[in-house]
Amino acid sequence: MQEAVESNTCPHFVTGSAIGILTYILGRGALYGRFMSEPIEALTDYYGEELALRSARYYGAIVADEMAPIVSERCGGNPFYISAVVRQAARQKKALNNEESLNEMLAVDLSSGFIWEELNEQVTRWINRINDQSITKWILYLAALEEGKWIDLPRIQRQLLEREGQEVELESIKDVLIKLSHGDLIEYSQLGNWFRKIKDPILNEFLKVWGRIKVAGEAAREVRDEIRLKYQRLQKKFAEHKGYLAEVYLIQILWNSQRQVLPGKYFHSVEDIQVPDRFSYIEHRGRMGIGLGMEVDIYAAAGIEGWIAESKWWEGRKVGVKVVEQLQEQAQKLKEKKDLDILRVWLFAYDGVTEDAEVLRQKYQILWSTRADLDALLTLAKLRTLPKLSQIIV
Repeated sequence: MQEAVESNTCPHFVTGSAIGILTYILGRGALYGRFMSEPIEALTDYYGEELALRSARYYGAIVADEMAPIVSERCGGNPFYISAVVRQAARQKKALNNEESLNEMLAVDLSSGFIWEELNEQVTRWINRINDQSITKWILYLAALEEGKWIDLPRIQRQLLEREGQEVELESIKDVLIKLSHGDLIEYSQLGNWFRKIKDPILNEFLKVWGRIKVAGEAAREVRDEIRLKYQRLQKKFAEHKGYLAEVYLIQILWNSQRQVLPGKYFHSVEDIQVPDRFSYIEHRGRMGIGLGMEVDIYAAAGIEGWIAESKWWEGRKVGVKVVEQLQEQAQKLKEKKDLDILRVWLFAYDGVTEDAEVLRQKYQILWSTRADLDALLTLAKLRTLPKLSQIIV
């Protein structure tokens, strides 16, 4: 048994609340340093899109190709959430063909559907393991109400007194939060001595709904209707769905092509393109913090080398000079801010670029790819080619 537990040929797959418990046990005593772990990250939106479409086929739901990666993004790349939302759409006979329909299904599932059932069971089971369940429920709920990501213990202490009339020592609140962190309901750093909300948008939203119904005792039907109203009034997050879809595919090409040399012809380059050995991270639609207009579609970091990519899925229209100039300006500012030796600039122009833009593109050595080029790169990376979209769905 000792050999089986610690053998390199016998890896252990650990999931759910067991992760926090195991980390706590292995991080101390005689077991400290004897195990190595590899965290399983969220699905990229490319694979989240694939799961959404496969789930749609399985459950008989309708999910538009443009919406599939957005389903993944809204679900944080969590396979259970993605499947649950698609399954709920099938149950409600609601096509996920725009953000409004997705918001509606998220509201239903968070408050009364598959996500509610699963998370309610997990949270209830974990709280039942902790002594003084009443105060634990309140602390978890009040922590979920935090507006920022950092959990403010004195605020929880004040609100416990206001809502429950209980004076609870900060040390007692801290002990409860530590136990909750073992169940992966919040994050805790013993070294930094801080608590913050877990990086799970669906769980954080669920805890607010759960707390209002199960802890504060509000009427479930009224809470659920308010959540539905809130989600119906959410502003559209994506102005153009097809452009976002292309960005998801560009990102997956970069991940899958690490350590490879790609044919220059697919980038309109006379030289082949060497992709870095390893990207530290790839940021999607992040703000680089260097002035107005500096939200970039894609930024891939690899130490002294970086990649910036822009997606323009414009059918029947070529990309002009203005886009090339803006992209070059962003690239220059980014290169200076990040102190990069190399910055690759890559433009996806579905139907190509104008003659004037091509002259400027060559001057700045900007790489660019058409739809046909991108499909060829996807094939090289052993990925699906871009879907054929028959119409724009907004």
